[in-house]
Amino acid sequence: MSTEKKKSGPLAQIAAGLVILAAITGYYLYEAGTRKAGPAETAASAAATAAGALPRDLASGPLTAFLIHPEPKALPDLSFKDGAGKALRLSDWKGRVVLLNLWATWCAPCRKEMPDLAKLEKQLGSDQFEVVAVSVDRKGAEASAAFLKETGVDNLKLYVEPSTKIVTDLQSAGLPATLLIDRQGRELGRILGPADWASPEAQALIKAALATPVGG
Repeated sequence: MSTEKKKSGPLAQIAAGLVILAAITGYYLYEAGTRKAGPAETAASAAATAAGALPRDLASGPLTAFLIHPEPKALPDLSFKDGAGKALRLSDWKGRVVLLNLWATWCAPCRKEMPDLAKLEKQLGSDQFEVVAVSVDRKGAEASAAFLKETGVDNLKLYVEPSTKIVTDLQSAGLPATLLIDRQGRELGRILGPADWASPEAQALIKAALATPVGG
């Protein structure tokens, strides 16, 4: 019995060592896929940036959950309306960077997030960038306008899409959902749930999108 234990001991240790090595190797390979681990990864990252993608390290701090795509993704030409009922399409913003936010009056996280979106618009809003917050509330424009007033948001334009088709088109699993869209109308990344859009990290993310060449 004791002889068997002595023989199995080293084997067990070797096996345990291999498991640990495999775990470390797996972690390293994972990190290599998401960070600059070598020439190949660096080249791939450079190619993605040239194609218009954003550096993944911009998803940090309060925006850690923001998913930056390896390459910009095509989007349908989304349709919605302004507060006066005028029909609009996402292509109306072509040539500008857009932070598209989907919200509703019954969404508690949206209530917390909306003032931060308003601050971001105040800080960076221009003819090159706009926070486009679209209410998908079935109660329509009147209820959505009252919500913005109640939350003290007076610098975001009212956009509505009460049929919620836009939610389906964007395959959003819940609210709020926010997408960063480049000048060509492509999705650079998204986040499901609220985020601190008044943070320095949010400004850095938007500025990086603004710095991407139009032809990227």
